[in-house]
Amino acid sequence: MEQRHLGHTGLRVSRIGLGTLTWGRDTDEHDAADLMKTFWEAGGTLVDTADVYGDGEAEYLLGKLMDGLVPRRDLIISTKAGSVPDPDRRFDCSRGHLLSALDGSLSRLGTDYVDLWHVHAFDPDTPLEETLQALDLAVSSGRARYAAVSNFCGWQLARSATWQLAAPGTRTRLAGTQLEYSLLQRGVEREVLPAALDLGIGLLPSSPLGRGVLTGKYRGDTMPPDSRGASEHLAPFVAPYLDETASRIVDAVATAADGLAVTPLQVALAWVRDRPGVAAPIVGARNAQQLTAALSVETLSLPDEICRALDDVSAPVHRYPDHDWSTL
Repeated sequence: MEQRHLGHTGLRVSRIGLGTLTWGRDTDEHDAADLMKTFWEAGGTLVDTADVYGDGEAEYLLGKLMDGLVPRRDLIISTKAGSVPDPDRRFDCSRGHLLSALDGSLSRLGTDYVDLWHVHAFDPDTPLEETLQALDLAVSSGRARYAAVSNFCGWQLARSATWQLAAPGTRTRLAGTQLEYSLLQRGVEREVLPAALDLGIGLLPSSPLGRGVLTGKYRGDTMPPDSRGASEHLAPFVAPYLDETASRIVDAVATAADGLAVTPLQVALAWVRDRPGVAAPIVGARNAQQLTAALSVETLSLPDEICRALDDVSAPVHRYPDHDWSTL
């Protein structure tokens, strides 16, 4: 698999990443092992997790697999901290919580460092400088090799990255940012992606298949019984992308796939993988068969005319101030 630099850093990652959101909850140890082996044998390196996935079970499972199945040196391990099971707060990005959470992640993973450590989300109750100092301490102590943020909007990302760049050699620059990005969700193009491109930050898209909807499995009134859309706890996650607007985009993806003699999954994943600023979409496959289908996109590059057609049908409405006021 082709490797790409993450932003303006020396860190190289496979251009498709493996997500572990459902590990330890919907994905058991056997299926996780199949996924990891399939990914590793295809040349994949970037494995993304978080301390809250499966209440820590995702990291624990990943650690077990690194211990006996896949060599630690062959993987780029990305994890996150800052989400908390508190409905009144949701995020705690204080220095104390973040560094304690990192120690917990390292223990569950069975490793003394992670390659990429994310602040999971912006915490309005903690000074941003304090949050960012936790990243500096993690890198300077060797517990993390590179630092990143997740789910930051445009101004939050720009302010964070600029603060880090203001003291080179003292503060660690942000290598990446992770947000949802697909043909069904192009909100990052408004401010986040321009900021990332300008500041040399690589984008790691989550849900690049529109939470599974872009595979075409939900076309019409179809609801596969083993799908996330039919799952009691994941159905609300899929539901926002089952509307009429999404249906038109999915139909366009299917038409493009028919014309190229490939699958809708391959078209949707190739589109986001090759967008400017994207380092590696994170794919959360349910089993090895689904992952193999996603990894088959490695040999596919979409023709320019197909990309333009998909851009047009999925274009979000961005008016003032994104467009020149005189053109409105």
